[in-house]
Amino acid sequence: MVAIRRSPFSLRGLSRSACSRAFYTSTRRETEVTIGIRREDPGRIWERRCPLTPEAVNKLVSEHDVEVLIQDCERRVWRTSEYLKAGAKVHDTLEPAHIVLGIKETPLSELLTSSIPGPASHVGGPQQLPRMHVMFSHTIKGQLYNMELLSKFLAEYHAPGDSRPRGSLPWLIDYELLLNPDGKRSVSFGWYAGVAGVLEALNALAHTHLELGVASPLLYTPRPHTYPDLESIMTVMRDRVFGVIQSEGFPAGVGPLVIGITGKGRVTEGTRHVLDQLPNVEYVSVDRLQSLVYVVHALPEHYLQRRDGGRYSRDDYYVNPDAYEAHFHTKIAPYLSLLLNGVGWSPGFPRLMTNAQLRETLEVTLNMGARGKGRFACVGDISCDVQGGLEFLPSPSTLSEPFFRARPEGLPAHLPGVTMMAVDILPSALPREASQHFSSRLMPYLTALIESRRSRGQGVDNEKLGAVMKAVVARDGVLAEQHRWLQTPLGIWKASKEAGAANIGAGVVPKKKVLMLGSGMVAGPAVDEICKRSDVRLVIASNSLAEATRLATDRANAIPLLLDISNKDAVERLIEEADVIISLLPAPLHPPVADLCIQHKKHLVTASYISPAMRSLHERAIAADVLLLNEIGLDPGIDHCSALSLIDSLREQKKEIVSFTSFCGGLPAPEHAEGIPLGYKFSWSPKGVLTALSNDARFRLNDKKYHLEHDELLTHYFPDVPLSDVLKFEGVPNRDSLSYASVYGLHSLQQLRTLLRGTLRYPGFCRLMGMFKAIGLFESQVPIQLSDWSSLARQALEHRLGTLIMDDAASIRSAFADLIPDASDCETLLDALHWLSLIPSSVVGASSGTTQDSSGQLPLIPTHGTPPIDLFAALLAHKLRFQPAERDLVVLAHEIVARPASAATGADEEVHRSSLIAYGNESASAMAKCVGLPVAFAALQVLDGKVKGRGVQGPTEREVYTHILGRLEEAGLGMKESVHKQTGSSVEVTLAQHMEGGYRV
Repeated sequence: MVAIRRSPFSLRGLSRSACSRAFYTSTRRETEVTIGIRREDPGRIWERRCPLTPEAVNKLVSEHDVEVLIQDCERRVWRTSEYLKAGAKVHDTLEPAHIVLGIKETPLSELLTSSIPGPASHVGGPQQLPRMHVMFSHTIKGQLYNMELLSKFLAEYHAPGDSRPRGSLPWLIDYELLLNPDGKRSVSFGWYAGVAGVLEALNALAHTHLELGVASPLLYTPRPHTYPDLESIMTVMRDRVFGVIQSEGFPAGVGPLVIGITGKGRVTEGTRHVLDQLPNVEYVSVDRLQSLVYVVHALPEHYLQRRDGGRYSRDDYYVNPDAYEAHFHTKIAPYLSLLLNGVGWSPGFPRLMTNAQLRETLEVTLNMGARGKGRFACVGDISCDVQGGLEFLPSPSTLSEPFFRARPEGLPAHLPGVTMMAVDILPSALPREASQHFSSRLMPYLTALIESRRSRGQGVDNEKLGAVMKAVVARDGVLAEQHRWLQTPLGIWKASKEAGAANIGAGVVPKKKVLMLGSGMVAGPAVDEICKRSDVRLVIASNSLAEATRLATDRANAIPLLLDISNKDAVERLIEEADVIISLLPAPLHPPVADLCIQHKKHLVTASYISPAMRSLHERAIAADVLLLNEIGLDPGIDHCSALSLIDSLREQKKEIVSFTSFCGGLPAPEHAEGIPLGYKFSWSPKGVLTALSNDARFRLNDKKYHLEHDELLTHYFPDVPLSDVLKFEGVPNRDSLSYASVYGLHSLQQLRTLLRGTLRYPGFCRLMGMFKAIGLFESQVPIQLSDWSSLARQALEHRLGTLIMDDAASIRSAFADLIPDASDCETLLDALHWLSLIPSSVVGASSGTTQDSSGQLPLIPTHGTPPIDLFAALLAHKLRFQPAERDLVVLAHEIVARPASAATGADEEVHRSSLIAYGNESASAMAKCVGLPVAFAALQVLDGKVKGRGVQGPTEREVYTHILGRLEEAGLGMKESVHKQTGSSVEVTLAQHMEGGYRV
């Protein structure tokens, strides 16, 4: 039986009030200063550090005549009993303390803001002194999530009626600002962050290697917080990790192991302490990165360059940071297995890597072939500046879950993202040694501050006291001069807090609040429109704070917020505080959001099709008096609104509708469609496009009902849809057109001659897609394993034909010719496959009419068997994506044939046309405007209580679609309408001629 001996000073079994009575009784003398040591935030379960050791406390009590109070905490690295033996006293609230010390920021509920009696002044009697809080406040870079904490130290944010003099308000002192005379931080945990950070990052890298199919010796790297001290950790590293690497080498599948480190301070020193013990470690310069290397120490002069081409100068850089840009993503990142980032970042300075640069780096690694496997797959961000030096760091990680996969918004699906280790309390993994170091560095500053607060202030170290004064963020109710710029993030926070009301005129009028979930490509026009309303407050909640902040810039009534959509509590809280919710999230996420809207009786607006899951919420939404308005973008959206409006107009004219055709397409502008296969670029999921081309289609055309099976769709397309005298289009029937007879309130199908909805493409799209499908690239069931992209078409065709095709040019050409007997079509197919890198160059030969795509960078090939359709979609997403300078085009056209309702069949008919042609520009794409603006118009209409419908709805009520169309007209996106007599040249007639002629490709 094992007996656990209790300390005679154990506080177990005593209530906190009993602890206070037992160990604290005020005996303050005039010369005495009281120090308080906080327990850290209970929510930070791994935070075990303490700013002062028991030895330091004993010195303060015995040598400096200081009273030390400490809050009881059983998680702290030293037990409370050890502090009691050192001379401290337990106190529950620390209310008597003049100076309150903690490590991380104080929870708002525990922050002491009252003043406190101090030593007697020279005029006699005790003076009221402001309390001083010393901590890593995480406010000095404008962190929005801590602006409320900062506001507690500022007079302008105090409640009305608070009559305290400014001099009695608390001070905020930040450890991060305590500097040596040489300008370097003097009180920090940096060395221990570096040691713990490299260990955690090696663990994350080992996990990343497992995902790549390789078990490396790094799997045995110890988690630092599970060992009692650093010596025991390094013993394990030498025996179980470095020893295995020494004897067996590093796995060739992800080798060589290339580690990059940044920074020049204590973080880097701690990092190198571990890395220096790697066997056969070699430190190399940046210019040798393309050879076999292990560790590279990248300094600013290696990757920073003036925008005008000038070289890096440290003095010039700190004076003119905006004149510099980082090239880390091209010079260094693509060659690294692991980046250990120890360099700090501040607003106004160039980032080490942006989101866009991450994308470039990952593209480069994919193009490196086998050499690129495992490159830039893992980052240990020891500095942990959220969306700072590494913009793609969305949030810190924890010791419980130390790493995660980061995928910034807009990263293409074929790019794998990067594993991030970004624990924000790394030194707490080594709590005893880290606290001992920190305490020893803090003591000289603390004693200087203590002596300065005594009545006579004798024996003060003025150098140390001056450093403390420079570390003050706020004093006497105002920000220190160098921190006045924090008024901007404080203003954003304040606006968020005051979202419920705004001063308008002489009174206070409640502001209406719209919550936008997501900040994707269509958000910009919606934000612009909503923020035109001064009586509306818009909260933009996104997984990219940088993107949300960009959208909110220069808009006083927009508030950017960082949101993890998987955090249901956070999402629910935001929904509860809003009046109307806009969801720009991926379509599968709409139903869970809608469910929360029903629970909190809030209206929802989305641009997506009504899914079965959304439809199932209809009755619950009606019971809750909630509107879930969907299909209010472009297609679906504007197409519904304009069709219903035209149909209404014809009915009012006593016209009978006998034919309805509608086509819509989002395309690249003609100048950006030339010279590329399909004449198309993808603004949404390529697999979604391919899947749509594999659906059945039902429609009615010239009194005949058609049902095309999925394998007939691309052989029964319409090669000429006559919508423009300038642009040529072809069309594909779009799923089930017949269901729209009821949606649009048309006659029964027997009374309609034509009912057809279709999708527009440039000529050649369907023919080429049909051939892609014919050779097996749409296969979704049978997985194949690629060795390189140029074998995809051959392997897909092998499965399609059920026979082996030799891997030589003649055999491949012969196999394709057997399936595509028309020689011209076969050459077109082979040229397109070559451009897409799906067949070897030798197959097309020197006489090919097209040139292979020159980008040269291809997606990573999956390491496991994958169906051809998924491989094909990944490659299309990469090859046929819009570039930043390219513009898009939206075309929407309805044609309705009508005649007088009382007229007999065969009477003169009129062709009514309604169309929209819109191009994107540098401010927004056409798709963004055509989706974002209707969403905004609808949301504001719902917000104003002008939509009476409830339940799951589309824009089929007149009050909705007439309003949307009117607002689109004002925005320059109005539908153009015309009418003429039926002459045989209508869209309906042209399409019918193709079908009746048995048109097949």
